[in-house]
Order: sequence, then structure tokens, then C-alpha cells
Amino acid sequence: MHLLLIHQALAAPNQPGGTRHYELGQHLIARGHAMTVVTSDLNYMTGQAVASRKGVFVREDLDGIALLRAYTYPALHRSFVWRVVSFLSFMVSSLWAGLNAGPVDVVMGTTPPIFQAVTAWLVAALRRKPFLLEVRDLWPEFAIDMGVLRNPVLIRLSRWLESFLYSQADHLLVNSPAYRDYLLHRGIPVAKVSMIPNGVEPGMFHPAERGTALRRQWGVEDKFVVMYAGAMGIANDLSTLLRAANRLRDHVEIQFVIVGDGKERGNLQQEAQALQLPNVLFAGSLPKAQMPEALAAADACVAILQNIPMFRTTYPNKVFDYMAAGRPTLLAIDGVIRRVVEDAVGGFFVPPGDDATLAEATLVLASNPELAHVMGENASTYVRKHFDRGVQADEFVALVTRLSAG
Repeated sequence: MHLLLIHQALAAPNQPGGTRHYELGQHLIARGHAMTVVTSDLNYMTGQAVASRKGVFVREDLDGIALLRAYTYPALHRSFVWRVVSFLSFMVSSLWAGLNAGPVDVVMGTTPPIFQAVTAWLVAALRRKPFLLEVRDLWPEFAIDMGVLRNPVLIRLSRWLESFLYSQADHLLVNSPAYRDYLLHRGIPVAKVSMIPNGVEPGMFHPAERGTALRRQWGVEDKFVVMYAGAMGIANDLSTLLRAANRLRDHVEIQFVIVGDGKERGNLQQEAQALQLPNVLFAGSLPKAQMPEALAAADACVAILQNIPMFRTTYPNKVFDYMAAGRPTLLAIDGVIRRVVEDAVGGFFVPPGDDATLAEATLVLASNPELAHVMGENASTYVRKHFDRGVQADEFVALVTRLSAG
């Protein structure tokens, strides 16, 4: 069975970003199947080129996964309008690449951005193959809630496009139970929706390690390190984290380390400089393969999003990585992911946007390292039992195989 995935933001282990699809692809290949991914020639998090391309696309091999890197206009981090231009450029170039991907059995699209899902639908329709649509975020609802999408005409068009794609998909795959509820509420038949949540490769993370080399490199050997690892966008609300750090500036034993990149990085660094924060370090982005070492260098980790109702539906991948690394989570996100952390007894929930409570929870863990250690162990045990990528891969392979059989 040969799966074709259209995914602008695919990340390899040697690049920053989530590697869910790479990991699922490796399991697919290990079971005797094949996978081709049409992806961008830019890294989604940094906006930097990751391939030298001649023509519309270039062919590569990624540990057995065939890559077709399609042209993307380099404007991901300029503004919302230019970001859309970048998405549209990939939508066009990925269509040509998808039609030249050779024989395939199933075409899979993933959203957001929603435009690449249009490409997947077109490729599936033109090639007369089943169309599997993965919904990783509820677009355009997130953009509307954040105030990024305000024009009434564009909102109506976006919702029409969303409904059209749901209706055209042969099957829908989601990574959060709240997304499944959302689709069923929209009238999608139960049999048309499957859930395979975000998860972890348990063997990647080693909770007993301490990340000594990175702690030495960052000059935080004797500190209680509170780490944020991930994207730096408008949604991530890292200004709240900086305000919490400001409240703890006199606690010299606590150090905040921010690992990642994104559109808001420059603004956040300027904000930290304006506050003259002595306890915040911007460590830059790291490839996913180095994230286990980075998380090992932490004593506690932060997951944070804006206080927006739609964010209560999400399963952020970073939380599962934090848990697998055996680190307690300071969770400034309400909703379904809160239930995961609380069921695991693997950290503290903090109301989103509440920098005072975030600072207090940080101080509790820093003052009680044994509590932090126990919560980290709880988290690791729980996530390995309930969110093992190998188990999820079996479900994914079964789903795609069933679709390929008609």
C-alpha cells in the first residue's frame, strides 16, 4: 500500500518542529508499506530553506520516506497576508508534485493550513483515490477566536471551504477527542471519524538523564530550569511567561529557558530586554532529535496558549514530549489537555493568561524538587501507557489499509 501525504510543515528529526508524520511514516514503512510526502522547501518554524530546489519540486529520500519538496514563497513570518501568500504558493506547486508522485493508493491531506487540504482533495479526485483528511486544528475557528480572521465575507468563505472538505473526504482523522465531538456536532457520521491522538516514541526520552552538557552550555548548572520548547507565535502567549519570570526575578535559583523559534521571537526578545529580565534565556531552535537532551536539561516545563475557548479543544504535542521526558508540566491551557495532565498527576494547571499563578506554581516546584520529581515520574508512566506512538501507528496503518481496500 502506498500513501501520499500533502503536508507543507513536515519536520524531519534533524529539523525543529513536530515529527508525528515522520514517526507514523517510519512505522508504515516497517510494516511493508510505502509513503510519499509532498512538503515545503522551507522549515515551517524558522522559515529558512531546507533544500536547494530546481524547478517546481525536488525529490529526496528521508529514511525511506520519499519526499517531493515543492516551491513555497519565502514569506511565512512577514505578516498574516504574506503568510497566506506563502500557503497559496505551496497549494499550487504541491498540486503539480502530487500529480507526479507515481502510483498511490490513498491521498492524505492535513490541516491547518487548510489550503494544502484543497490540494490533497484535488489530487485524490483527479487520481480517483480515497481522500483521507486529518484535522490537527479547527480552522477557521481558531483564527476567528484569535481575531486574526475578522472579515465577515472571508469568514463565510472559510467556513464553506471547511464544510466542503469535510463532505468530500472519504474519512476524517483527528488528534483530539474535542475535535471528534466538534465534527459529530457538525453532522459528520460517527463511522466517518477516527481519532489517533498526539503521542510519543517512548524510546526517544530518558527521564533519568539531566542534560548536563546543555546545562553547562547555557550556564544554568546550579539552577532550577523552567523550559518552554516550541513555536513562538501569537497563539503561544509567551508574554505571560515573561511576566511570570519578572515576578520571580529576585529568585536567583530559578532560570527560564525558551527553546524554539517563530514569528514572535523578535518581539519577545525585545520585551524581555525592556523588562531587563536576568532570568530568561532564549536558546534558539533545536532539531527534534535534540529535544530529548533539551528536555532532560529542564526541571519543569511550560505549555501555554492564549485564553481562547477554542484552545480548550487541543492536544498540544509538546505536552506529551514533556511528560515522556519525565518532567512536570506547568499547564496554562484549559480543556482536554488539562484532563490528561491532571489524570496523570503530572503537573499543575494554571489559568491561561494568569502570570501571578504561573509564578506561584513555578515557585512551589522550585522549592520542592522532590515533588517535581514525583510529578515527572507520574507523567512519564502515564503517557507511555496511554499515548504510545507504536500503538497509534498500528491504528493508523489499519485505517489507511482499510481505505486503500475501498
